[in-house]
Amino acid sequence: MPRLFTGIEVPPETGLMLGAFRGGLPGARWVEPSDYHVTLRFIGDVDGGMAEEIAAALAEARPRPPLTLALDGLASFGGERPHALFARVVPDPDLSELQAEHERILRQLGAEPDTRRFTPHVTLARLKRGAGPDGVAQYLAMQPVFPRLTFTARRVALYSARDSVGGGPYVVEAAYPLDDDPAPLGPA
Repeated sequence: MPRLFTGIEVPPETGLMLGAFRGGLPGARWVEPSDYHVTLRFIGDVDGGMAEEIAAALAEARPRPPLTLALDGLASFGGERPHALFARVVPDPDLSELQAEHERILRQLGAEPDTRRFTPHVTLARLKRGAGPDGVAQYLAMQPVFPRLTFTARRVALYSARDSVGGGPYVVEAAYPLDDDPAPLGPA
C-alpha cells in the first residue's frame, strides 16, 4: 500500500539554498534537499486501485497557471514538544485555492477530511525528543537573517513515501503541470 500525498516540488536551486541551514541542531533528522516540497494534502496509506483513482481525479483538476511562492523564515511545529523545523511559505490565495481543490477532490473520493489548518511550509528536519524547545530556540536564534526566497511552481505532484526515519525518499507517482496558457474550459 503506498502512502500518498500531493505537493509542490521545490526547485533544486531553492533546495540548495535551504540546504545551507542543515546541521547544528541536535536531535534533527534532516530531509534531503532533493525531497523538499510544499505539502498540499496528506492522503495516507491507500491500495493500488484507490491510488489510480486519485491520480486520475487530480488529472481532471481545473487548469491553473504557475504559482510564484515565497519563503520568508524558519520556524518549528510543536511548541514545547517541537517535532519539525521548517521554512515558512508566505500565505498565497492561489496556493490556498489549489490546496482546497485537492481537499475537495479527495473528499469526493471518500478520503477523510483533513481537519488541520493549512500551513504551507517546507519541512527541513524532523525532530527527535532530544531537540527540546530550548535547543530549537537557540538554533533559530543563531541563524543568519533568512533571505526571502522565491520560486515558480510549474507542476503539482502526487508523491508516494516510504517509511523512513527522516522523511523521504519521496517518489513522484504522477505530475500535473501548472501551465502558462491553460486550455479553455468547454467549447471554444
